Amino acid sequence: MAFEVKYSILDRLIHRIAFLNTSLQFTAADIEQHAFSGSYEGVNTAKPIFITSLPRAGTTLMLEALYRLPSLATHTYRDMPFVMAPVFWSRLSSAFRKRSELMERAHGDGMQVGLDSPEAFEEILWHAFWPEKYGNTHINIWNMSDVKEEVTTFIIDHMKKIISLRCPDRKEDGRYISKNNGNIARIDLIKQMFPDARLLIPVRNPLEHSASLLRQHHNFIKMYQSEPFVRRYMRDIGHFEFGDLHKPIAFPGLDTWISKWDPKSINYWLAYWIAAYEYVLDRRDSAILVSYEQTCINARSGLSEICEQLGVDTEGMLDSIAALFHHPPHAQANHDRVDPVLRENAKELHHALLKF
Repeated sequence: MAFEVKYSILDRLIHRIAFLNTSLQFTAADIEQHAFSGSYEGVNTAKPIFITSLPRAGTTLMLEALYRLPSLATHTYRDMPFVMAPVFWSRLSSAFRKRSELMERAHGDGMQVGLDSPEAFEEILWHAFWPEKYGNTHINIWNMSDVKEEVTTFIIDHMKKIISLRCPDRKEDGRYISKNNGNIARIDLIKQMFPDARLLIPVRNPLEHSASLLRQHHNFIKMYQSEPFVRRYMRDIGHFEFGDLHKPIAFPGLDTWISKWDPKSINYWLAYWIAAYEYVLDRRDSAILVSYEQTCINARSGLSEICEQLGVDTEGMLDSIAALFHHPPHAQANHDRVDPVLRENAKELHHALLKF
């Protein structure tokens, strides 16, 4: 049974109440500011870290590793469902706090998660402040002109709350770290909002990445049919990557790439990969690009270099976080079904992305 399915009746009731409409989340945030701002207002939020890429590129693994460093703070499953008011919800839910038990997550990929595991929930904030970006069939790109000063202030305060919860003894040197695949659509805006931010983008072999995306698409099609709550859960937290919730990000030229392919085909996902990473390539100077496969193979040296570029002290934990990485799985893409033009375009783009 997937972790997200194992919500009790009470958990599901509270979730439904929290996501009835956005105003409830904002109301909780207002209460939090008035009642608990003293607990986080002095927190430093310099140099936040944003891990992003298309799903299945190793972003969760990267977050799992880096979150183990004592100075880094992020969302955990305990922040659900009142993600916009994590301090308030932490105080309120402490009366019925559950023990964290590890279970496989809905993706069925062997990743074990529990209530204290890091997770990507900040998409809820982006959706609340820019609902117009989320169309019926696509999610639009955020540009520098989309900046809203009041939202920047809100998110900075939000970072303070998470640091105060996860690193209460490091309010001066703790750093916020986010894993959000949707942020691949906001590279320009994030750099505009947070000029000192560090963006980390893992890049995976395009054929294997596309095969993994296709498998997850089929996985979620089946899961949404058999587990309606998981579908609601993913919709509420803004995860539109797979299944009948799938909405591709409208990268420039996307329709040209994907128009002739069906999402149940590997060629659709390879075409999507090309559109996404052409967009990333144009912004490579704004981010740290790393090879997923090479990081898995040479984890210690790879993570050491990543932490150096992020400006993060490993605090003697390099070996323990490197131990989370294993050699990537054997090739699983069916090359016979791959369009040769897409294959060649993806190969050249992959080389360009990781060329130093």
